[in-house]
Parts: sequence; structure tokens; C-alpha cells
Amino acid sequence: MDTNNERLEINVDGASMGAYLVRPDGDDPCPGILLFMEVFGINEHIRSVADRVAAEGYVVMAPDVFHRSAPGIELEYDEQGLGKGVELMSQVTATELLADIRAALDTLGARADVGGRGVGTMGFCFGGHAAYLAACEFPIAATASFYGGGVAVAAPGEEPPPTVERTSGIGGKVLCLFGENDDYIPLDQVDTVRAALEKGDVEHEVVVYPGVGHGFFCDARDSYDAGSAADAWARITALFASELV
Repeated sequence: MDTNNERLEINVDGASMGAYLVRPDGDDPCPGILLFMEVFGINEHIRSVADRVAAEGYVVMAPDVFHRSAPGIELEYDEQGLGKGVELMSQVTATELLADIRAALDTLGARADVGGRGVGTMGFCFGGHAAYLAACEFPIAATASFYGGGVAVAAPGEEPPPTVERTSGIGGKVLCLFGENDDYIPLDQVDTVRAALEKGDVEHEVVVYPGVGHGFFCDARDSYDAGSAADAWARITALFASELV
């Protein structure tokens, strides 16, 4: 399916948050999906994921949640880029992130080209955490969280409580995808997330891919694993088709 993209500026409490938006060609309304970036910004990889999801029939928006400290930044997948990204991530609080999510959802909801049965979210690493947090606090129909770092033990900006303690607020379906050898997310933290989803009676699936580490979905990283990425893609497209269309 052919797509077209544009850059948006979204008002967040008087500040301007940039966003990358891509949608299928044509006039028919499509379900909306928020795509949350890694710590590397809305870089070429994140834009390529947004394009790929939109080609499945969705209006996809990737908000720049670093807009307060480094608007528009794009970082490389190297040691320097990671260090800068972690620095910027540490400056984002849960309160700020929720304000960004609310503004992005309001913008999607006001668009004439957005329809369907509900809104979805997805994200990677820090963005996986943001997607999970969004599902806890907003009426999100379907969430795909890729290796959401820190969900079990912290909240953005170290604001209490840990995001996992908000799990009972989730009303939609959740898919959590992890790597068995992820140095950033030990398996005991995966177990904590799984237990919270079960306790909260949330419809969910937690998948742990054997033998892979953090960032397995990103083909720009050394940790990329084609088999796991292909399986994850099949799962997220099935999730969104079943819950949003």
C-alpha cells in the first residue's frame, strides 16, 4: 500500500512537539497508532518502521518526546549515540511523557483521516516503556511493547511508582516482546511484568525470544535478529488487525 508522510508540530502545554506522521494514500479513514521512539530519536529506522506499519493500513504518528531538551535530534547506533540518548532519556519525567501522549492522542483523534475501532501504541526500548505507560493511563485498544526498559522497576524520570504498578489501568490488549539475553531487562523483570498483567486480568501475550538481546527488531543494530524480528512483525500486525480495524 502506498503512503505519504508529513511533519507536524503539536502543542503540549504551550511548547511545540514535533512528530512524524505517515498514512496510506487515499481518502478512507484508517485506525491511528502512536509509535514511540528509542533513545536515538525519530531517526531513519523509526521512520522506516512507521512507514512499514502505515503501509498495512494505519495512520502512524511518531512524537518527538525529546522536544524539551533536544528537538529533532537523530542519533547513530554507536556508543556516542547511546550515551547521548540515555542522557536525554533521563531528563524525561513520567508527568511530561503523559502530557506528550495526551497531546498526541488528541491530535490523532481530531484528524478526519483517523477512524477504526480504537487507537494502538507501539514502541521500542524507552519507547516500549512509553507505550506500556500509555496503555495504563489512556484508552488504548492494542499495545505492542518491544523490550520496554525499566517498566518493572522504575518510571520515567524516576517518578514513583514504577510503571508496572499502573498495570491495572490497562483496558486493551498488550503484547510484550523481549529478548532472552537482554542485558538491560533481566528475566526476573520480565516475570514481574507478566505477573502484573495476569494479576490485572489484562488480555496479554508476553514473548521471550531465545538467544537474542536488546534491540533485536532493529536492522541497523548489531543485535538485530531476522528470525525474531519476522515473528514479532507477524504478531504485531495480527494484534492491530484484530483490535483496531
